[in-house]
Amino acid sequence: MLLSRLAQVSQEVAATSARSRKTALLAGLFRDAGPDDVPIVIPYLAGRLPQGRLGIGWKILSTPVSPAQEPTLTVREVDARLTEIGGVSGAGSQAERARLVGELMATATEDEQRFLLGLLTGEVRQGALDAVAAEGLAQATDAPAADVRRAVMLAGSLQTVARALLAEGPAALEGFRLTVGRPVLPMLAHTAASVSEAVGKLGACVVEEKLDGIRVQVHRDGDEVRIYTRTLDDITDRLPELTAAALELKTTEFVLDGEVIALDADGRPRSFQETAGRVGSRVDVATAAAAVPVSPVFFDALSVDGRDLLDLPFTERHAELARLVPEPMRVRRTLVEGPEDLATAEGFLADTLARGHEGVVCKALDAPYSAGRRGASWLKVKPVHTLDLVVLAAEWGHGRRTGKLSNLHLGARTEDGSFVMLGKTFKGMTDAMLTWQTEHLRELAVKDDGHVVTVRPELVVEIAYDGLQRSTRYPAGVTLRFARVLRYREDKTPAEADTVGTLLAAHPEVTP
Repeated sequence: MLLSRLAQVSQEVAATSARSRKTALLAGLFRDAGPDDVPIVIPYLAGRLPQGRLGIGWKILSTPVSPAQEPTLTVREVDARLTEIGGVSGAGSQAERARLVGELMATATEDEQRFLLGLLTGEVRQGALDAVAAEGLAQATDAPAADVRRAVMLAGSLQTVARALLAEGPAALEGFRLTVGRPVLPMLAHTAASVSEAVGKLGACVVEEKLDGIRVQVHRDGDEVRIYTRTLDDITDRLPELTAAALELKTTEFVLDGEVIALDADGRPRSFQETAGRVGSRVDVATAAAAVPVSPVFFDALSVDGRDLLDLPFTERHAELARLVPEPMRVRRTLVEGPEDLATAEGFLADTLARGHEGVVCKALDAPYSAGRRGASWLKVKPVHTLDLVVLAAEWGHGRRTGKLSNLHLGARTEDGSFVMLGKTFKGMTDAMLTWQTEHLRELAVKDDGHVVTVRPELVVEIAYDGLQRSTRYPAGVTLRFARVLRYREDKTPAEADTVGTLLAAHPEVTP
């Protein structure tokens, strides 16, 4: 497929807000694409590079290059060239990257250059989110949309499903089943302002402790155990104690959902940074495990003894979990009969907070497991307002922060996949955090005017705030009150950042 075709569709999708029109445009694009094109086309549509960071700064991209007169570049050729650029390292690497980028741009037309520039700077804003792309793929291949969505859920990758569909047709969807050893995207929770609100929406439900740990999915097939993160990264080798715990369970084939968390001698949670640092440690794992041991806490069973449990009600899945996993390794929980039993939920939340955990998750009793989706049947409640936002820019500091990127520009996701600024903050940062964020934000920089460094929107930060207020300074019409940094969420992608809609729904008293 020619890059010019992709650039044209990207521009047309950006120009429409109608979901049906976006779907039709993407369906037409997928009909023209080959099976080997889609693993590139899909991330490009969403503004992502399969190679990740390439070390291409704004200085390289700001050098003008005369465009080609006729389109000849294919998407696979672009992907190969970007892979080559990403592999450049060592002495003279910046000059070599500049040379290779110049050669690429010289073979691109003006429209293609514009698209490539947006892609390389993280500024593609056409709103072709994966959900719309899945619908377009279904339309292009005459496959049921629900079957495509489920296949994507189980494969954990729209690109994988798209390649199979375009190569084999709708029959390929039969091959996507929950399989031990192949992780699926986790089910996520919406936010409720209080347990009263959550129980009011769900009725009879289970209230579970919300742990400030790292989400894990544990697969066992006989003596083989694999452990995956919420982003489907394999971290088995980093958590030997979790592998040992999985091998002690009664059944030899299962897929379990849960968290790992570091606890102190009194059984209280250590800081999230300690847990995250331990899970992220790749060197001398034995020493790291001895210094910061982690404990598994399971709360769901997705498959047991070869039986797919995803579509079962939560009560039945938990019964399987309880049969398989001993109580000390299961999340603490309580049953709430409904709004009339609110005191039980309130008491459990108070006890959870007293134990040092961050809140609770209220779960509907009849809910299936909606892998990869943020379902309304799971509602998390935390006593402090927090948001996961994306850093859009940062300002150079003054005084003792001179030479450090300090004041963060914070952005929330919109429905079309772009980001809008909600405000700024320089509060809550330790010296270590300032050093860390300066290093990482400089790697993401696309522009530096000497005061503000604009960055690719790739870094997710958890922000605490006291409230929301109207503001004409920011495009969403609102801004955060007393925002402060809690931590960076390297375990989350920008696509998992909170949306403006989520923020406004949590504060119905504020209307932009």
